[in-house]
Amino acid sequence: MLFPRKHLIGIRNGSVTVAFRRWRRPTVKEGGTLLTAVGELEIKSVKRAALSSISAADAKRAGYESRKALLDELARREGGAIYRIELGALRADPRIALRDEKPDAGELLTLRTKLERMDARAEGPPWTLRVLELLQRHEGVRAGDLCEHVDQETAPFKRNVRKLKALGLTESLGTGYRLSPRGAALLEYLRP
Repeated sequence: MLFPRKHLIGIRNGSVTVAFRRWRRPTVKEGGTLLTAVGELEIKSVKRAALSSISAADAKRAGYESRKALLDELARREGGAIYRIELGALRADPRIALRDEKPDAGELLTLRTKLERMDARAEGPPWTLRVLELLQRHEGVRAGDLCEHVDQETAPFKRNVRKLKALGLTESLGTGYRLSPRGAALLEYLRP
């Protein structure tokens, strides 16, 4: 579930508290969370809704200027049902705190095992160590320029970096990426 930038700003300042989506099946669940660019968002409820039940006040709470603007947005997608998603608390992205934590010996072993599993599931040669080393050497370089160094297309390369980011090993910059302190500690541990 993606939000446009203006809605993310509203989520952060508390003015956007509900969302409406047309889905074949929901992509979020009640009681779950959603990682967004502004933090981890709690999902209070996910319920089917009739178009006729959406009010002008609902549209405003969803970050739209009018009910018509919201309905026009929902009409852009064909098929599926309309869902009303009540948004809850916004918390800090847990990956931010994680990337500054120095892993202890047990965590280093766990992280190594996770990277080995990622490599085992990947099509092609192992990539995790190569990408960590690449990010350490080329901080702030565009993904399109980096991916050539590890023989990956841009989209799969970005997905792989996000997998490492979920473990707190990398962080995104305005342009490119860098190794986090946690990632640097792991890389030092992995090198012979």
